[in-house]
Amino acid sequence: MPQTIVQAAPTAFNPFDLDQDQAYRVWRDWKLEHAPTRLEQLLVEIRNPLHLTPAESLAILDRCAHTNMALYACDPGPEQHKDIPRAIGQAFGLEHLDHNLLADEDAITSLTVNGEGEHPHYIPYTNRPIQWHTDGYYNAPHQQVHGLMLHCVHPAAAGGANDLLDHELAYIFLRDTNPDYIRALMQPDAMTIPARRDADGIARPARSGPVFSIDARHHTLHMRYTARRRNIQWKADPVLDQARQRLGDLLDSDQPFILHGRLERGMGLICNNVLHTRRGFADYPGLPARLLYRARFHDRIQGTQFDDLCSWR
Repeated sequence: MPQTIVQAAPTAFNPFDLDQDQAYRVWRDWKLEHAPTRLEQLLVEIRNPLHLTPAESLAILDRCAHTNMALYACDPGPEQHKDIPRAIGQAFGLEHLDHNLLADEDAITSLTVNGEGEHPHYIPYTNRPIQWHTDGYYNAPHQQVHGLMLHCVHPAAAGGANDLLDHELAYIFLRDTNPDYIRALMQPDAMTIPARRDADGIARPARSGPVFSIDARHHTLHMRYTARRRNIQWKADPVLDQARQRLGDLLDSDQPFILHGRLERGMGLICNNVLHTRRGFADYPGLPARLLYRARFHDRIQGTQFDDLCSWR
C-alpha cells in the first residue's frame, strides 16, 4: 500500500486549511520527500492493459497516491482501442466520464489534427502548442474534472512532448512564498471563463470559480487553471495579480519537479488532473498521424484521497 503520512492528529487534520500550519508542514515534508524529479520514476510496465495484475495496480496506485499521476507502458499489439484507457480507468474508480464539447459519442476524445467543422477552432485538434492548464477549467462547479487519462495510439513524427507538474507542488510553492496568494486564488470569482456563443446564441454560460479549492469530504486539493490569456477574465485584485505572476514564474522555471517527456505508442498517463502542457508537433506524409485517446472523469483516482494516506485511518 502507499506509504502513509505519520501523524497522530485527529481526523480534522487538513493541510490545505490555512489556519492549520502544523498540519501543512507535516504534509509538506511528506510530499516533498516523495516528489519525483525524473519522468521514469512515474513509469510502470504492464503486460495486459485490459487486466492489470495486483502488483501492477499497486505500483500505479503508489505513484498516484504520492504524486497524483503515473505513467504506464504496454505492448498493445497491432490494434489499440478505447477499451484500454476505459479498463485502466475503471480499475482505479474512474467511471463518470465528462461529455465535453467535440468528444466522441462515447465521451472519450480522439485527439488528432482535425480540419473539419468546429475542430480547427480548438487547439487540441491542431498541431499548435498548448500552454499550462488543467482540463475542464470551463466546466460548471458540479462537473469539475478530477481524473484524467491519456493513451497514445500513435505519437507525432516530431514533437508533441508534455510538461507535467503535480498541482499540489504548485500549491506548496505559492503557500511557502505567501499564504495570501492561496487565499486570493481560492476566491470563488478568481477566474472567469466568458460565455461561449454559437450561431444559435449562448452555447455555454460564463463560468466563474476559484483556482484552488478543497473537497471537504476527503481533504483533497483541486486546481482549475489555464495560462492562456485570451478569453479569460481575472478578478481585479492586486494580491491575485501577484499570485498569478508568481505561479507563471514557477511554470516557466527549470524546477526539478517539472517533468518533461513524450508518450510513445502504447504509453499512457493516469492522473488527478495535474498541470500539463503539450508542445507543438508535426505529422509526416507516409507515417501515422498523431492520435491520443483522452478521457476526462468527474471522479478522483480511488485510493488517493488525503484521508487514505493518513495513518490514523
